[in-house]
Amino acid sequence: MGDIAFSNGISNGNGVNGKSHSLNGYRKSCWYEEEIEENLRWCFALNGILHTGASQFQDIALLDTKPFGKALVIDGKLQSAETDEFIYHECLVHPALLHHPNPKQVFIMGGGEGSTAREILRHKTIDKVVMCDIDEEVVDFCKAYLVVNREAFRDPRLEIVINDARAELEGREECYDVIIGDLADPIEGGPCYKLYTKSFYEFTVKPRLKQGGIFVTQAGPAGIFSHTEVFSCIYNTLRQVFKYVVPYSAHIPSYADIWGWVMASDSPIALSTEELDLRMKQRIKGESRYLDGKTFSSASTLSKTVRESLDNETNVYTEGAARFIYGHGMHSSQA
Repeated sequence: MGDIAFSNGISNGNGVNGKSHSLNGYRKSCWYEEEIEENLRWCFALNGILHTGASQFQDIALLDTKPFGKALVIDGKLQSAETDEFIYHECLVHPALLHHPNPKQVFIMGGGEGSTAREILRHKTIDKVVMCDIDEEVVDFCKAYLVVNREAFRDPRLEIVINDARAELEGREECYDVIIGDLADPIEGGPCYKLYTKSFYEFTVKPRLKQGGIFVTQAGPAGIFSHTEVFSCIYNTLRQVFKYVVPYSAHIPSYADIWGWVMASDSPIALSTEELDLRMKQRIKGESRYLDGKTFSSASTLSKTVRESLDNETNVYTEGAARFIYGHGMHSSQA
């Protein structure tokens, strides 16, 4: 795990116009770099490093990037960027809540950034949102520095719990209309990959859903070449547990790829574009920037290559047969 506070994700090139930034005596260049595949790196210019920190679980950085505004980086991997995080969070939240007839109680696994809670709280039907994140330092960091989510963090309907999501769900008696997996990517050696397994979905998530409840999870890269990392496997795993499973995807510029989500339920998940638009108008405060009925119809119509791959996927995600996301932040900067 790299030391983001001083080096991870920062290239040691000449920087922008040959200038470098200094942080606590460390000399910095002006580029963030992340290794996506063995022979592929994604980098963009920085205006500066706004803040760095570390917890017992992960390293945290808030970068001021030139193309994507403020960007949250955890353990050397970009989590969200100011200019396009709305794409990810609208896609994660709204399809599940809109397909549910009357969502009142929602449980978020992860989501310490606050953006998932922000989108859920736009729904007029919501009475309670439980956001369960394992890392209190990340939650406090985001409360302090992500201005866009301050209103959500202050909403009385939001209950913030610092705990492992599995332990929290297993220890609670109440059930939820929607459970959302806004977890970090499954990385080898990381804390989250066990929350993508068949046993977790079957014995922890499903029993905590009310009748007609819906589960949705972020499911990693979903591009033509990247979808076999974890997206197809997560989809197939959920098919073993739930009767109805809907995969969908969208391009997120700061991720340099198509991203995937999977929605699952034992009740049918099928609304027309017109019905989705009507529910959005009736239920959601404010205008969504990305998602509407036609957009979801498009997002859930995957390319021929990806469709066929998902249909033919046989791998089931278990702790003994896990798949992992490739990639981590580079730590090539020198003091």
